[in-house]
Amino acid sequence: MKRSLFLAFFCAITSTAFSQMSGNNNYSIAARGYTLMQMPKVLNESDSYNLVEAPFNGVMFKFNDNQISYRLNGTYYNKSKSFYNNCETCEAADGELIDYSFKIGFEKNFNYSRVQPYFGIDLGYRSNRFSGVIQNNNELKAMVSKGTVSGPASDIEATKTGMILAPFLGFKVNIINQLSFFAEANLDYFYSYERQEMVTQDVNNTRTLNKFYKSEFLFNPVSVGLQIHLGSN
Repeated sequence: MKRSLFLAFFCAITSTAFSQMSGNNNYSIAARGYTLMQMPKVLNESDSYNLVEAPFNGVMFKFNDNQISYRLNGTYYNKSKSFYNNCETCEAADGELIDYSFKIGFEKNFNYSRVQPYFGIDLGYRSNRFSGVIQNNNELKAMVSKGTVSGPASDIEATKTGMILAPFLGFKVNIINQLSFFAEANLDYFYSYERQEMVTQDVNNTRTLNKFYKSEFLFNPVSVGLQIHLGSN
């Protein structure tokens, strides 16, 4: 008798948990609270593999269809940036970096449990723009000439625009039926058209323009946030 009651109780709990976590909501709205990411390389940046922190940098909308969700998401980043170009004793750049992207893709859940691992892929457009000033940073040359670092500074604008392909892997923790926490990591393949324009701050205002097509892999080890689930099937 006790065994029968225990089995009935266990089945009731399982049924309730399944109904709560089975993706009954039509769509979800998510906000990225924190992202640790690798930015596209600017010029010949010497430390481009460093990761940057981006709090509250993105939103996402998802349409849920059983274990598959179709997602549309966007990210935005705008902060000051300083870096060494080529090497620490070559050139120093200082300015503002603006980076944004729009992506569409899908994700597939592995199960309907309270903790749901998932994987998927996004495809979209990305724009990265740095504008600022770059100047010679060769202190040895200044010591030889017994003066300041020689050479006028240059205004610089470097842009990259192009396609991004981003496979990702993550998991969701369903706090309640309408709210879940998510964390994911992804690897971005960025194929871009790059444009570098420099104007020297001298009497001639010499202008230099370079154009390239480049590709690079960018690792984003963690992105966390909250999802609100709305609508019912």
